[in-house]
Amino acid sequence: MKRILVLACALAASTAAFGQLYKWVDKDGKVTYSDQPPPAQQSKQLNLSTGQPSAPARSAVEMDKEIEKGRAEAREKAKVAAEKERKAEVDEQNCKAARAYLKTVESGVRVSTVDDKGDQVILDDEQIAAERAKAQKAVAEACKSS
Repeated sequence: MKRILVLACALAASTAAFGQLYKWVDKDGKVTYSDQPPPAQQSKQLNLSTGQPSAPARSAVEMDKEIEKGRAEAREKAKVAAEKERKAEVDEQNCKAARAYLKTVESGVRVSTVDDKGDQVILDDEQIAAERAKAQKAVAEACKSS
């Protein structure tokens, strides 16, 4: 007899857990919870979780695929970050080289170039001024982010 009573109580409690729960504030400002909606009063219906997962559990294969997808995304992010870092280093080297050339052109020393025949040609003042302008433009372009 006790077993039947315990079983009946357990079944009653378990069905109550799956029922609806209502919340409302009475005229005295007291918050009330009940499985029955209040008579002629505004209430909010609450959905309670029973502790059971709503979706079926994922299989180990699906979880492995998700993990591998995350690893692939992490590798791709690392690759992009490494490429950005390499580009930043190249940009910094180009900026340093452009500044060094500008400093050479502005120093007042004679600047020379090699012509089509392979002979060394010393630049005159007009050519040096043109090279200075080109060097300033190169510094402006190469050192934008610096």
